[in-house]
Amino acid sequence: MRASGNSNARAAARRGDGVTEQRTMTIAAVIITKDEEQNIADCLESVRWADERIVVDAESRDRTVELAKAALSQVFVRPWPGYGPQKNFGIDQAGSDWILVVDADERVTDGLRQEIQALLAGGPPADIGGYEIPRRNYFYGKWIQGGGLYPDYQLRLFRKTAGRYDDVRLHENFVLQGRRERLREPFIHYSMPTVHHHIRKMMRYTTLGADEKLKRVTHISGWTIATHHIGTVLKTLVTRGGYRDGVHGLVVAMFAGLHTFVKYAKAWEQLNVNRDK
Repeated sequence: MRASGNSNARAAARRGDGVTEQRTMTIAAVIITKDEEQNIADCLESVRWADERIVVDAESRDRTVELAKAALSQVFVRPWPGYGPQKNFGIDQAGSDWILVVDADERVTDGLRQEIQALLAGGPPADIGGYEIPRRNYFYGKWIQGGGLYPDYQLRLFRKTAGRYDDVRLHENFVLQGRRERLREPFIHYSMPTVHHHIRKMMRYTTLGADEKLKRVTHISGWTIATHHIGTVLKTLVTRGGYRDGVHGLVVAMFAGLHTFVKYAKAWEQLNVNRDK
C-alpha cells in the first residue's frame, strides 16, 4: 500500500495536482546594476541568506563592482543589452532551483525573507511557476500608499525553469510558465530618494518609453499629448487616491503627468523629424 501511495504521489506531481516538493529548494538572488554604489551594499546585505547572490553589472563607473565583490557575491561585468536580456543572463548563471530578482534600490525585509524561506522549506506546489511580491515604494523619504503605487505586485520569485524575460526596452515582462500566486510580505523600494534623482530617472525612462511608443504608433497629435498628460495627473491624484499622501502625493502625481507628457513629446518629435527628412 505504501508503494502504491508513493506511486500515486509521483504521478500527481507529474500532473501538477498541487503536490508539494519534499526537499528544501535552493534560491539565487539576481541583481542587475549600473552605477549603484549608494545602494548595492545594503541590497546585498538584505539577501545575504540566499544560497547564491549574483550581480550583473553594466560597466559601472563608480565603486559598484568593488562593493559587490567585497560582499562576496558573484559578479559579472558586461555591456548593457537591455533590462530583460541582462536579467536573463544573470538567471543563466544561477545553479539554484528558484530565482529572486531584486533591484539595487530594493531591500528584502525580514518578513519577506521568512516567508520565502518557509515557502521553500515546505515545498511549493508543483504547478506553481512563480510568486508576485508586493512593494512599498518610497518617494522623497515617504512610503506612498496612494496613486496606484501600493501594493504594486511584482513577479520576482520564480522557478529557474519557469520562463524568460522579454526584450521590451522599458518595463520588461517575465513570461511565466505555470500558475502564479502572491506573497504577503513586501519589498522596500527606495524609488525616488530626491526630486533631483526623480528628474534624472524620468529623462532616461521617457526616452525608452518613447522608443517603445514609436513601435506602435505613426502619428501623435497635440490633443493626444495634452489629454494623456492631464489624464495621468487626475488618475494618479484623484482616481487612485494619491491625494491621501498629502503634498508628497501631489508631487508624485505631477511627476507622473510630466513623465507622460515628456514621453509623448519625445515620440512626437521623432515622428516629425523623420517625416521632415
